[in-house]
Amino acid sequence: MKYIPHSYQQYCIDSIIYNKAVGLFLDMGLGKTVVTLTAIHDLRFNRWEIAKPLIIAPKKVAEATWSTEAAKWDHTKNMRIVKILGTSAQRMRALATPGDVYVTNRENTQWIVNHFRNDWPFDMVVLDESSSFKNSTSKRFKAMRLVRSRIKKIVELTGTPASNGLEDLWAQVYLLDGGARLGPTLSAYRDKYFIPGRRNQTTIFDYKPKDGSFEMIKQAISDICISMKAADYLTLPDMLVNDIPVALDSKARRAYMQLEAELLLQVDDSTITAGSAGVLTGKLLQLCNGAIYDEDKNIVPIHDCKIEAFMELIEQLNGNHAFVLYNFQHDRERLLNALAKTNLRVRVYSRLQDQTDWNNGKIDVLLAHPASCGYGLNIQGGGHHVIWFGLTWSYEQYDQSNKRLYRQGQEHPVVIHRLFIQGGMDETVMEALESKGDVQDTLLAALKARITQLKKRG
Repeated sequence: MKYIPHSYQQYCIDSIIYNKAVGLFLDMGLGKTVVTLTAIHDLRFNRWEIAKPLIIAPKKVAEATWSTEAAKWDHTKNMRIVKILGTSAQRMRALATPGDVYVTNRENTQWIVNHFRNDWPFDMVVLDESSSFKNSTSKRFKAMRLVRSRIKKIVELTGTPASNGLEDLWAQVYLLDGGARLGPTLSAYRDKYFIPGRRNQTTIFDYKPKDGSFEMIKQAISDICISMKAADYLTLPDMLVNDIPVALDSKARRAYMQLEAELLLQVDDSTITAGSAGVLTGKLLQLCNGAIYDEDKNIVPIHDCKIEAFMELIEQLNGNHAFVLYNFQHDRERLLNALAKTNLRVRVYSRLQDQTDWNNGKIDVLLAHPASCGYGLNIQGGGHHVIWFGLTWSYEQYDQSNKRLYRQGQEHPVVIHRLFIQGGMDETVMEALESKGDVQDTLLAALKARITQLKKRG
C-alpha cells in the first residue's frame, strides 16, 4: 500500500528528520507509528544519517505493532524489524541479528544499557509511550540517562505526556534536552514552576502549579515538543480507526492452533451452513479473546495476550475515558478482573444512570455488549475512545455501537480501537465488516478455505 501522509503527518516526519530531539504528543490513531517508520526509513536509507535505530515500546506493542505497520506500506515493507524480546538467550541472538530497526519492550531498557555500557550501538532511540519514563527515580529512566549522550537522535511518542499533572513532564523533556528547558533537576523544575501542596513539618506530599505555570512550561518546550491537539497543525477527520495487532506467545499460539484444528476438522467444508458457521466463528472468536466455554459452560482460560494488550492500551490513553465493547460473558469477567487492579472507575452498562454518570465524567471505563447498546444510548459526552476487545460479525451492531460516541454533540474526533489476534479469526471478521452487507458470505468463504487448508496440512 502506498503511503501518502496527511499534512500534519508530514510535519511530524520532517520534525523527526531535521531535529536531533523531538517529542511528538499525538493522540492515538493519528499515525505515529508510520510517521516514525517513514522518518527512520528516510534517515537510514536516503540520508545515511543513522545506522542502528532502537524503538522501546510497551510489551504487546513491541511484539506486533511496529512489525505489522512496517509490512503494511510499500516504502517500509522490506525493512528488517528485529525484536529484542523473550528470554536472555533470545535477546542475545536478536542483538546479533542484522537488522534495519530494533524493537524491544520498556522492561528491557536497563538490561540493554547494562549489556552494552560504553559500547552503546544505537544512534537513534524512539521512546514509544514516553510517559513510561516520567518517573525520574525509575530504573528505566536512569538507564536511559546514562546513554543519552551517545544517542544522536531521540524521539518521544505519547498521547498525554502529563496525565497526572505537569510534574510528569520534567523527566521526559530531560531525556530530550538534558535539562536545558525545564531545569537540570526535578527540584529546580519544582522550585521554578510549583509551590508545595500538602505537607507536614518534614515532608512535602505533593506540589501545585504556580499561576501561569502551564503557559510558561508550554512556551519553554514549544520548540522541541509538538502537540497534535493544536489547531495550528491539524485538520482532523471525524472518526479514526486504530487497528492494534496482538501477537500470541508460543504457548498460546500452539493452544490456539490445536483447538482451531479440532473445531474446524469436525466440519465438512462442502456442507457448512450459516448456522454452523456462526457456532464455529463464535468458538474461534472466543479463542482469540483468550478463553472458551467447554460443553458444561465452564470457562477454560487459554491465554492473556489480548488482555495484556488491552491493559497497555488503557495505560496509553492516559486518563481518557474508554467505551469498551466485549463479545462474550467471560470477556467481561476477565476484563473486570484485570481492571480491578487499577484505580480506574469501571462500570458495566446496565441502566440509564450509567449513561448519565458516564456523560458527567464519573466513569473511566464503561463496558458494554454491542447487543445492549446499539440504539438509544447517548454517551457522546463522556469520551471519544471506543475499544473493541471482542469483535462482532454483525455489521449493524458494530456500526451502531460506534455511533454511540460518533454522533451529534461529540466535541472530539472519535477513535475506534480494534484489538485483533494476528492470524486469528479476528482478522476474518475485520475483513467481513469492511464488506458491510456481505458479512455472512465472507465468513462462510473464509471458514471453508481454512478447513480445506487444515485438511491438506493434516
